Amino acid sequence: MSGETSSTAGIPNTGDMPRHVAIIMDGNGRWARRRRLPRIAGHRRGAEAVRATVRACGERGIEYLTLFAFSSENWRRPAEEVALLMKLFKSALENEVEKLHANGVRLKVVGDIQRFGPKIGELIAGGEALTAHNRQLTLTIAANYGGRWDILQAVNRMLADGACAPVDEAALAPYLAMSYAPEPDLFIRTGGEQRISNFLLWQLAYAELYFTETLWPDFDGAALDQAIASYRKRERRFGRTSEQLEQSQRPEVA
Repeated sequence: MSGETSSTAGIPNTGDMPRHVAIIMDGNGRWARRRRLPRIAGHRRGAEAVRATVRACGERGIEYLTLFAFSSENWRRPAEEVALLMKLFKSALENEVEKLHANGVRLKVVGDIQRFGPKIGELIAGGEALTAHNRQLTLTIAANYGGRWDILQAVNRMLADGACAPVDEAALAPYLAMSYAPEPDLFIRTGGEQRISNFLLWQLAYAELYFTETLWPDFDGAALDQAIASYRKRERRFGRTSEQLEQSQRPEVA
């Protein structure tokens, strides 16, 4: 993946701070319901949590942040809510991209974006082009995205390019939607649910999973720090034994 070591083909370099954090932002509706507010109020408050989390990741030196904004299954929600979510997405693209650019953030959007229509498509293309050379943080928005869709579109694109069987992992990797990023080190899901819900199925093979009861609108830098603290306690073996891991971390003796 973009020259990065696959966690199933090799042993990636890791550290105390995750390079790539992926988040399912769950709990907007419940946050609103507990306050007797319409669901859209929760989504608007959730957008504020996105800004805070982008800022917090930049401050902590995290290189990649991927947010699951709208899944391919979310079209099953009530039509009114979907329409409001599309308006929020369009508004964010219109109002936030310049701020991201000013702060050195590169924007990427992955997913089957054709269903969003030409206007949103143009805003996505413009935002990606404007921020293409920024390196402070890569913010990826997964919109109309599904992990199975990602694998299938990668296979179909690879076949269209004339690939022949057998196909190995290295051959498929460049066609995945997030081929430009290393695999996530840390996966966070807010809102108390404990599943990955068709998110980054290929890429999460060896990510550390962190589930929190915190609803997404309440997620902030302190909540991110709690997730990172949990991550630092994990033993990332990538198929090795604890003894092998310990030996690999010993300094070499001259």
